Amino acid sequence: MMKQFNFNAATKAVLGAGLLSFALIGCGSDGKDGTNGEDGVIGVNIDNAKSINAILTDAAVDAGSVTVNFKLENDNGVAILDLDLAKKGLELNFGIAQLSHETRIFGEGGEAVEFDRGFQWQAYINTPKTPNEDWIPEDETNINPSNQVQAGVESAASCETCFVDNGDGSYSYTYKQNIADVTTPVAVVYNAENTQRATLELELVRGSEKIAANAHFDWQPSSGMTDGIQTRDVVAIETCYTCHQPESLAFHGGKRIDLENCASCHTATSGDPESGNSVDFTYMIHAIHKGDARTTYAPDSPDADEKGNIPAPYKVIGYGGGVHDYGKVMYPQTPAADCTACHVTGENAPADAELFLANQSNTACIACHTTMPKAYHDPSDENCISCHIEEGYARSGAEAHGDATKRYKASQGYSAKYSNIKVTGDVLTFDLQILDEKGEPVTKEFIANPSKYTKSSIYFSWDTDKDYPAYTDGTKYSARGFALLNPDVSTYDEATQTFTINSSKSVLELPADLKGKSVELFAGVATCFKAGGYGRPTVEPTACQYDETDPTKLLTNAAYIQDAPLGFTWNDTDTSEPAKARRDIIDTTKCMGCHNQEIVHYDNGVNCQTCHTPDKGLNKWGGNVPTSFAYKAHHAEGHYLKYAGVGSSTVVKTDCKTCHTNNGIELGRSPDRAWRYGDANGNDIWVSSDAGACLSCHQKYLSDSGKSHITTNGGILDGVDAADVQHRAKETCSTCHSAEKVIELHGY
Repeated sequence: MMKQFNFNAATKAVLGAGLLSFALIGCGSDGKDGTNGEDGVIGVNIDNAKSINAILTDAAVDAGSVTVNFKLENDNGVAILDLDLAKKGLELNFGIAQLSHETRIFGEGGEAVEFDRGFQWQAYINTPKTPNEDWIPEDETNINPSNQVQAGVESAASCETCFVDNGDGSYSYTYKQNIADVTTPVAVVYNAENTQRATLELELVRGSEKIAANAHFDWQPSSGMTDGIQTRDVVAIETCYTCHQPESLAFHGGKRIDLENCASCHTATSGDPESGNSVDFTYMIHAIHKGDARTTYAPDSPDADEKGNIPAPYKVIGYGGGVHDYGKVMYPQTPAADCTACHVTGENAPADAELFLANQSNTACIACHTTMPKAYHDPSDENCISCHIEEGYARSGAEAHGDATKRYKASQGYSAKYSNIKVTGDVLTFDLQILDEKGEPVTKEFIANPSKYTKSSIYFSWDTDKDYPAYTDGTKYSARGFALLNPDVSTYDEATQTFTINSSKSVLELPADLKGKSVELFAGVATCFKAGGYGRPTVEPTACQYDETDPTKLLTNAAYIQDAPLGFTWNDTDTSEPAKARRDIIDTTKCMGCHNQEIVHYDNGVNCQTCHTPDKGLNKWGGNVPTSFAYKAHHAEGHYLKYAGVGSSTVVKTDCKTCHTNNGIELGRSPDRAWRYGDANGNDIWVSSDAGACLSCHQKYLSDSGKSHITTNGGILDGVDAADVQHRAKETCSTCHSAEKVIELHGY
């Protein structure tokens, strides 16, 4: 009888595996492993890309045919795939230009003079343009429609064989334009020794979303070199960001964002047919920034001012007939443009940053001053530098601009030295010397009263850690100011060149107790300088001179000293204890980023809050509007261009951080502040702290629902005086309106 065996499940599994292995051994070897497949492409489809960066990697010229290679990446360096030129909303264009040495002939025959213009970009792709009559507005002034040539780019989508997708985020493009055969409308002679620039512009529109990418590649075809070749890099776009918001500098529909692309397309041969104006990059940028100060000499015109000048605004008529009137631009570069505001030199500056000093461009001169800046000029002679050059007949541009600003720059080293500061009873006294840049006292004869209303004065303030003294008859800025040349409050010791200030004959009303208060002495003091000009006189300090028939009219140039106020905590003894710092609101260095030396009134840096307090009286001559610093700054021409000015959106001042510090718009920090505003009838109304800050921009837009929102959350809009506001206000604005939310609400 056969014996039976019982196997559990585990035993059966082991036996089964063994039998299977034995069977496989009997089948022989399974052969060698196959080769590994290629790695798949790591990338993101362009439809899903949140950011796009273009990088031109190399370029080559073969018998005039240019081929460029490029790649696309997102901000994380991941390749962007599937660049489909047929995709709706996608535009890809390429430009090509040469940097060559240019000369220009001025005059004819024996009087002809060759002028060295240095190295200039010239585009290979150019198109003749005639004025579109439908785009020219009727009665538009300062335009001269005429046939022009415009540099341009070529569309990659217009050539079926030019574009190649390598499938890995890299691509190539071969230009349709053969650069060895460019004869019309502008003849360009290709030279393999010259620097060539290929440019790329890509724009992707997906609904309301728009992404733009620009790139350029400079190389010398004869050697293939990209370094150590001729360049023309004059200004960095980061300098533009001093005044402009980065996002706003996107042109031609938003697809052109890099200076390098702009410079190699806006060439000297390019013009706007509808206006007749040049759009050469040098000319255009200087003319735009001259703005409302651009004039030409026409003394016989009924519109001429006392100097014989009439407005000469620079205009361009864009696609569809839109007029860009840059005569509305306000770039406050008075007393004269400081070229270094844009042309920054020194460490980390562009390679050719000092080119603006090379005296190789009449274009910049004419762009700002036109061909007829004043009498004795020939408007047909555009060779400014034939006279205006160092050691020439007239001052060079650097000398002329330097003379206009030299006294201000010298005054930056001037200071005010205070001593013997004390209060006896209710009388403030102190001694003062004005020191020059060498630390030597400035004599009384050199101290200026710039106008009837702005006299060189010292201003005393307290509560500077809050919002300065209340605006009353005895504490407003005029009561706190002591004119150095007013014998009622100031005496002068010629031996020590010291002024002694005594408030006994002034209307100043001091607090009952100054002890422990933060105070400051602010010197709004100007001194006189000789002017520069014809013959190159030295700009140096001089005694002030006044009109004999009007002793309030200063005839000499003057500049305010740039000394920071002396701030300290009053202790009845000395000035050793620092004043408590006021809350951060604005960064005054940002003011000087856009403004030049002359701003308004004292031009002494920016210390406007000393006088323009929140409760300062209404301007009865200007429509009963507030005169607080916040109101005046927010409403100043040029500070808010979203609904005014050129309307180009290249300066979007709704970005609070353009002027404010990082925490300068934080609400709830000054609950006792009260603002003075005017109602529809011009009567005083008093407003609570945070509400008043908002009204400095939004008063005229404030709806009934907005008013209700403010008052429901503890704000006051109908105070009868400061005390009433301070008693009733219970603002809770900062609970919801954080600084981050305020910035976001204003568009950034």
